[in-house]
Amino acid sequence: MSQKRILFTGGGTAGHVIVNLALIPEFQKKGYEIDYIGSYEGIEKKLIEPLHGVTYHGVSTGKLRRYMSKENFKDPFKVLKGLTQALRIIRKRKPQVIFSKGGFVSVPVVMAARLKSVPTIIHESDYTPGLANKLSFPFAKKILATFPETMKHLPEGKGEYIGAVVREELFEGDRSKGLALCSFHKQKPVIMVMGGSTGSKRINDAIRDNLDTLLKNVQIIHICGQGHKDTSIKRQGYAQFEYVQDELKDLFAATDYIVSRAGSNAIFEFLALKKPMLLVPLSRKASRGDQILNADSFVKQGYAIKVEEEELTDDRFITELDNLMNQKTQFLKNMETYQSERTKEKVIEIIQDHERK
Repeated sequence: MSQKRILFTGGGTAGHVIVNLALIPEFQKKGYEIDYIGSYEGIEKKLIEPLHGVTYHGVSTGKLRRYMSKENFKDPFKVLKGLTQALRIIRKRKPQVIFSKGGFVSVPVVMAARLKSVPTIIHESDYTPGLANKLSFPFAKKILATFPETMKHLPEGKGEYIGAVVREELFEGDRSKGLALCSFHKQKPVIMVMGGSTGSKRINDAIRDNLDTLLKNVQIIHICGQGHKDTSIKRQGYAQFEYVQDELKDLFAATDYIVSRAGSNAIFEFLALKKPMLLVPLSRKASRGDQILNADSFVKQGYAIKVEEEELTDDRFITELDNLMNQKTQFLKNMETYQSERTKEKVIEIIQDHERK
């Protein structure tokens, strides 16, 4: 019998790669050959290329902007080039099934899969579908939703609510290792601050402008994004990282509270790890508003406090952090009802059920 092969795609932000990172080891255990199509220089290349046993293929990708730009005229040609490249890769590698996590790089891949009659499963993390996934929906066999509310936005007969897929290794962290990595002690609680894979100037500034006040009561792990580390700040109880991969599980184990953007994959990981969170979603000016909807859903379920970016004054930031810490017991009680264990197995079953025989 010939070797089974699955092709993954998705990129642009870490959120479009995290689910793939959770699934790839499971398919490797089952003996699959793994291919990955991403962009030439996106964060997906940095995250996927080091993985043992995964063949990474870079293709051309357009941005497909919602706003006017002279680049818009070039993008259809980039997508067309990406489609040609994806067709070539699929023809050569012959995957039985494709799993797409979204992002603009996935659009030519999903289209090429349809042209080559390879079944594609799409995973939609956000409350409402992004543009790249919307463009891909007609070419997919199945669309998996993280939020139950997303189902009403999906094509009839294709959608299935499955919940969030969480990386298993995140549950294997060692608190002592995480504290040691930051030179922290056990006497003060730890807040982890994350602004997404590219960082958030607004969140970074809110932390650094209030360090004197914050460090009286807490220790801070600040994952500030590529190029956003401030080497002039050296304070006991404050540890900066541009991006963390291997040690992330230990840092999570050392963390009591999270301050973060509200990307879907990230906040579901915080929920699975039972970390009360203060969410500062991307504003509507800088996005389509999906993070605001994600955050609203978590606030409604009692998992998080939300502050919109335009309302993030120093006073409001400190006040809401105090509220988060004072209500820790209630947040943890609400989070106890959430279970994520079966989701990954369910996704794997769905993918295997749709393999081209």
